[in-house]
Formats: sequence, structure tokens, C-alpha cells
Amino acid sequence: MPHDHPHHHHHHDHAPHGAGHNHAQADHLHSHMHDEDAAADLQVLTTQFIDGFVKAADKSAYLRLAGVPFEKPGVGGANALKLVDVELKTEWQVGTASPSFGSRELSYLPYPGSMVSERTNMALIYVSIDEKTSTDIKDFLADKRQELSK
Repeated sequence: MPHDHPHHHHHHDHAPHGAGHNHAQADHLHSHMHDEDAAADLQVLTTQFIDGFVKAADKSAYLRLAGVPFEKPGVGGANALKLVDVELKTEWQVGTASPSFGSRELSYLPYPGSMVSERTNMALIYVSIDEKTSTDIKDFLADKRQELSK
């Protein structure tokens, strides 16, 4: 039931904030992205980055321009790990499987041909005498985006 508060005034709206909204207050002017939107944005950025790398005539220059470190800290010191490989792996999603309610069986749904989707993943492979690490390009881009938004 509606009711009035004669001496109670609201000075803000109750509308939900949309994706990427801005607050009008002078001390709060940065945008906010919801988690789903940030994940979708990162996926688009990753796809574009991989496409650019594949098409680049000078792949080392492309990585340097993107700020990819060719050396990074490892067990052996500040520049122990060296970038030696960029791994591209293509996967085709041909179906989906998820737990069935109340059972240990999986619900499986194979996709019709038109729904099959291609996904390319990229990893930066670093090695040293003592170790080998793999950095997913999504992690690199997420860190880079956060660094640039500061």
C-alpha cells in the first residue's frame, strides 16, 4: 500500500543502473560494468587480439606494441623467464553437457551443425632453466585493461 513521508525526501533515483552506467556525482565519474558485460567485453577483446596477431606480418612487433613482456620474473630471478612460444589452440564446441538433477548422469545436448562454434585460445609460453609457464592471453589482457583504467 502506498504511503507518504511528509518530511522525508529522496535525493537519488531508485532506477537500476544499466550496463556501463556513470554516476553524476562529481567525485564518482567512472563507469561500472557488470561482471557478465566485463566477461563479454574481455572475450571480444581477446578474439580481436588473436585475430590481429594471426594477421600481423611482424608478430614480435605486434606483441611488443601490445606490451607483452618478452622476459618476466621466475624462480631464477627478475628476468629468468623468456617468451619462446605463442600457442594458438582451436576448439570446436559440438555440444554441451551438464549435471542432471538428482543423478550422477550428465545431460548431454549435441549441437546441430549450425550451432557448432569455433573458439581459438592463445597462450604465451615462457621458459627458463628451472621452469616453464603458460599465460593465457585473456589473463594478460584483463591485467592490462585493469592497469590502463587506473
